[in-house]
This record gives sequence, structure tokens and C-alpha cells, in this order.
Amino acid sequence: MSSNAETLTRPQPPAQGRALPTLLDGEALAAIPTGQFRDAQPYPWLNPEGLLTDEAFDLLRANLPEVEQMKASFGRKRAHGQTPHDRYALEYHPGLDIHPVWHQLIEELNGPVYQNWLARLFATRRFRLSYHWHYAPRGASVSPHCDAKRKLGSHIFYFNTPDEWDERWGGETVVLDDGGRFSRASAPDFDDFDRAWTAKAMGNRSLLFQRQGNSWHGVRRLDCPEGRLRKVFIIVVNADNLAGRLRRLFHRPDGA
Repeated sequence: MSSNAETLTRPQPPAQGRALPTLLDGEALAAIPTGQFRDAQPYPWLNPEGLLTDEAFDLLRANLPEVEQMKASFGRKRAHGQTPHDRYALEYHPGLDIHPVWHQLIEELNGPVYQNWLARLFATRRFRLSYHWHYAPRGASVSPHCDAKRKLGSHIFYFNTPDEWDERWGGETVVLDDGGRFSRASAPDFDDFDRAWTAKAMGNRSLLFQRQGNSWHGVRRLDCPEGRLRKVFIIVVNADNLAGRLRRLFHRPDGA
């Protein structure tokens, strides 16, 4: 595995040896007004704090998958001339050898509290969720892009904290407004956009956004030291219709 693999000692929170009753904070989910998401500019998005309980965040972070379990996806060509989105990637499946707390989180994400929350914000129940982890080393970036049409949106959970990551190194997702000028089949740079909003990405934060024709976003080049990794867990909200199913059928996962 690459020398970029993280060598830091993982924190071991007090809850390490026991299960938690719930990981998602249902009250925090319910408190988010639908309009806060749907009326956001330039497309629906929000950057809430604390959707996981604090104890759950610590336990999940302490038991993230090892980089050795992941597939390296570097230099992979992207459509429309966009630069590669270099990272280590791991797709979730029920038999994956990971800490049980992560399987518990998936069960909750597939359960009524989270599913009803997504249905309220996206105004549809016709979706299926898939899950993966991305770890990115020094020099990696996510060039501005709009997600594939098979997606309704994405929910990104950030897992870096101030004890091992400096905000000056980057890692924040940038929401971009092109004013309707760019085709999604193009490769603009960050400086080409009219406006930009930088999501907070430190600690128990997440970013939910809805894919639309102009839902440009990206992550600027990471300036972290060698051996440090930007770590995120991503919930993909896939369209559950015939077109979405066909697109998922022919989708090539990261690292394939």
C-alpha cells in the first residue's frame, strides 16, 4: 500500500467496547426545516452539525475502515476532460469486514427515521441508498463537476478532527454557482464560477445536496502532510426508477 497510508494512532473513546442504542440523532434530523434545504442557493444543500450523536461520531471515527482494505483509484480518467478524483475507495456491502458499529449505522440509514427525513427533503420516496468511504492524500482534489444522472443527491459525513487535521490543509466541499453558464459536459476550474460556498468539514459535520443540472461542487487540492488523509463516508441517494436502475447496472465503482 502507498506510503500515504495514515500512521497515526487511532483514538479509543470510552464507548469502544459497547454498542450504542442509536447512532443518528433523530431530534437533530427532525429539527431541520424542509425550506432550509430546498430554498438554498444555487441548488438544495445544507451543512448541518451533529446528525450523529457525539458518542456515535467518536466510535465511528475510532473504527473507520483501514486504508489497507481500500482500492486505490488514482489517475482514472473522467468524462468531459475533468482532472482525476484521486483517492482510496471502499464500497459497502453487508459482508464487509468492518467494525459492527458501521453495520449498525447502515441499518439506521436504511430505517424509517433517516429514510423519512430524506423523503421529506427530496420530496420523493423513490430512491435507494448506497454507501462508500473515500480517503484522499496530499495533492488529491475533486475537480468541479456535477454528479451522474443516476443520483438524486449525496450525503457526505466528514471524519477529520482538529487533533489530527488542520483546516489550512483543505478538505472542505465547495458548493459552486455557475449562473447557468456551463454545460455539465465541461471542465471549468474553481475560479471560473460566479459564487462559491465552503462547507464546514471539521468534526461531526455533514453535507447533503440534491443533484440538479447545475449542482457543481468539488474539493480543492489537499495541502496536508504526507501520511495524513482526508476521510469521508458518503451516502449516495440513487434514483429508484427504470433509468436509475439501468445507470446503476452499468456503473463502474471506484477502484474497479
